[in-house]
Amino acid sequence: MSGTSGTSKSSGIAGFVKTRLPLVGGIAAGSVLLLAGPAFAHVSVQSDDAPKGGFATVNFKVPNEQDHASTVKLEVTLPTDHPLASVMPQPVPGWKVSVTKTKLAKPIEMEGEKITEAPSKITWTADGKGVEPGQFQQFPLSIGQLPKDADQLVFKALQTYDNKQVVRWIEPTKEGGPEPENPAPVLKLTAAEDDAHGAAADAKSEDKAGDVKTAAAADTSDNTARLLGAAGIVVGVIGVGFGVFAGRRRNA
Repeated sequence: MSGTSGTSKSSGIAGFVKTRLPLVGGIAAGSVLLLAGPAFAHVSVQSDDAPKGGFATVNFKVPNEQDHASTVKLEVTLPTDHPLASVMPQPVPGWKVSVTKTKLAKPIEMEGEKITEAPSKITWTADGKGVEPGQFQQFPLSIGQLPKDADQLVFKALQTYDNKQVVRWIEPTKEGGPEPENPAPVLKLTAAEDDAHGAAADAKSEDKAGDVKTAAAADTSDNTARLLGAAGIVVGVIGVGFGVFAGRRRNA
C-alpha cells in the first residue's frame, strides 16, 4: 500500500510540473518581452535659458519612434497668442529649412519698430535619409522677443516618416493631469533679465553694506585698542613716578 501511495504522489507531482511549467515559462517570457520593450519619447523643445521679455536659443529634439521608417520632415507651428517677431533657424546638415510668415491681426512693437507680420511655421525637410531608427535629431532656433506676461510657450509639431505616417504632437498638457498620448512641445520661460539684474544689484548692495559695517567694526576695535594702550602707558608712567618719589622720601 505504501509503495502504491508513493507512486501515486510522484505521478501527481510530475503531472503538475508538466501542466504548469509551460504556463509559468510563458508568463516569464512575456515579462521579459514587456521589460525589453522600447521606451517611447516625444518631440520636445528645450533651452538653457529663456527669459521673459528676452531672446533665447531653443532646440526641438526629434526622436525616431519607428523600427522600420525614418523621419523626413518636421513642421513646427509657432504660437499665435504670443507672436515671435524674430525667428532664425540654425543650419542643420542634411536638412532644408523654410520659414512661413503670417500677417498679424494686431501689430506688435519690438525695439521701437512696428511689426505687422511674424513667422508662423518652420519646416525642416530631409535631403537624405533623415532621422533613422534608433536615432534623434535636434533643430536649433533663435527666437524672440519672448512674452513678459506668460510662463510658457506651446508649440505644435508634425513629424512625418518616409512611410507617409504623420504623428501629430499637438495635444495640450493640463496641469495636474495625466500626460496625453501626443503632447505638444512646451517651452518653460524663466525670470526676466531685469529681475535677475536687480537681484544681483541688491546682492552687491548688501555686500557693500556688510563691508562698511565690517570696516566700521574694525575701526572701532582699533580705536579701543589704541585708547587702552595709551591708558596703560599713562598708568605705567604714574607708577614709575610714584616709585621714584617714594624712594627719595626713604633716602631723606
